[in-house]
Amino acid sequence: MYILGISAFYHDSAAALLRDGEILAAAQEERFTRKKHDPSFPAKAAAYCLMEGGISIEEVDYVVFYDKPFVKFERVLMTYLAIAPAGWRSFIDQMPPWLKEKLFMRRTLSKELGFKGKILFTSHHQSHAAAAFFPSPYQEAAFMTLDGVGEWATSTYGIGRGNEVKILKEINFPHSLGLLYSAFTYFTGFKVNSGEYKLMGLAPYGDPSYVDLMKEKLIDIKPDGSYRLNMDYFDYCKGQRMTNQAFAELFGGPRREPETKITQREMDLARSVQDVTEEVILKMARHVHEQTGLKHLVLAGGVALNCVANGRLLREGPFDGIWIQPAAGDAGNALGCALFAWHQILGNDRTPEADRQHWTYLGPAPSDQAIRSYLEEQKISYTEYSEDELCERVADLLATENVVGWFQGRMEFGPRALGARSILGDPRSREMQSVLNLKIKFRESFRPFAPVVLRDRVSECFELDTESPYMLLVANVKKERLSDLSDDDRQKRGFDRLRVIRSDLPAITHVDNSARIQTIDKRAHPIYAHLLEKFYEKTGCPVLINTSFNVRGEPIVCTPDEAYTCFMRTNMDYLAIGRFLLDKKEQELWPETDEWKEEFELD
Repeated sequence: MYILGISAFYHDSAAALLRDGEILAAAQEERFTRKKHDPSFPAKAAAYCLMEGGISIEEVDYVVFYDKPFVKFERVLMTYLAIAPAGWRSFIDQMPPWLKEKLFMRRTLSKELGFKGKILFTSHHQSHAAAAFFPSPYQEAAFMTLDGVGEWATSTYGIGRGNEVKILKEINFPHSLGLLYSAFTYFTGFKVNSGEYKLMGLAPYGDPSYVDLMKEKLIDIKPDGSYRLNMDYFDYCKGQRMTNQAFAELFGGPRREPETKITQREMDLARSVQDVTEEVILKMARHVHEQTGLKHLVLAGGVALNCVANGRLLREGPFDGIWIQPAAGDAGNALGCALFAWHQILGNDRTPEADRQHWTYLGPAPSDQAIRSYLEEQKISYTEYSEDELCERVADLLATENVVGWFQGRMEFGPRALGARSILGDPRSREMQSVLNLKIKFRESFRPFAPVVLRDRVSECFELDTESPYMLLVANVKKERLSDLSDDDRQKRGFDRLRVIRSDLPAITHVDNSARIQTIDKRAHPIYAHLLEKFYEKTGCPVLINTSFNVRGEPIVCTPDEAYTCFMRTNMDYLAIGRFLLDKKEQELWPETDEWKEEFELD
């Protein structure tokens, strides 16, 4: 039996395919259309999934959609009616797509896919809960799903057991932890549904000076983690912007305009809302533990991508273990709704497996022959190696501070690059953080970089002794590896803290001595783990920098052509693509480099 799951029309559209409950493929539409966070119908992602499964749409038994359009439309209408006549312009903008494609989803799915079979619907947070629990390694677990909004729900908790997930309690719109965080994303000058991770990265530069004000004016947090927002300060119900004039007056002036200078106010706002978010999550988790009595917790929803909060939950929370859906946002709901249909609607049994999601390497993987054909057709200079030779050579290059594009195997499903479409560097380098930000990624200089570390060596480098295969946990760098800072260095504030060498792994040590960690071993990605082992043999360091293979404003690369283009347009030194290694010095001059870079200039 084949089941195709679809999420679409809001942000991060995606498709996923199951065969008799096995996850065959999953991908976001943005990787094929090259439009970051593409919300359009995932026609290309669905076509990829069918191709990966070796089937046509006629062989699919069920198509499942990730939320219930009529219930969501009810919420939209009731919200506009409640605030009328305010929000009229947004209402006029919203109605055509609702009446054309969003509301009559059976018709839209049949038309877009050419599908004539059975179509099923799950609720948005049922999809999140299923994505959190069914791929997890637990037979039973509590779950929490936290995001902006689904139909009505914004936060839920419940129990996953066997082949069922059951939501016990929920918080409804307009009260939303995800929308609170997005409001500050907007107010500090970043893009909603895209820049939240920038706000998280900015937080350690600031002080929590606005926490008391936020808890007094914006959010009422109860001991059980439930909360209510004061809607006098928010404008998102009207659909045009996240915050209003009262919000600006509360925090000392208008929002930062995008691309203008980031001030101490933005840093302090980021830190404060991060602290408030963590407080809610920890209180909620303790309440869920008390109510369910279960030892394990699974998480999904966009807020579950807040890896700083996840790290605190692992360290300070009451659960023995946590598992986080790597595609925790709406993209993962394509997988969640398909799994919900297989297990809960159709009643199929479930056996917990550590790698049911195949370590989330679920996207396309061109063969070495296909890569060779591309390189030959484009007359691109390369050297071919065996796997062992390639890892040996790349480890040498990384050890001498070269930056290497790394394109190996099936593309990752979810927002993180996990060694299939990555850019790699030496974490011991004092200059690598700024080089990668400004000359490779063309992005803000304050953004931290994540380490990938051999699983059996993680506790030697970080305050963590568990696996973190999806880069969704933050932990501190081991105290023994930290530098002895001078009084001057300790007293620095804001971006002056960037220049401080904080550990013997300076390129991946954030200003609060933390790191967003990916662990790797040969079960998950053999060639990636092999490279780490070679680097460790040569340097004594079991860690590399791992950042996504893209530049600011673009999705992670999907094809060899996109990888080569990104390689040539940036200051990467080498590209390892399949068994082939490309040296920048041996390539023909890329004619549009300077013109293209101007699009990514930062103030």
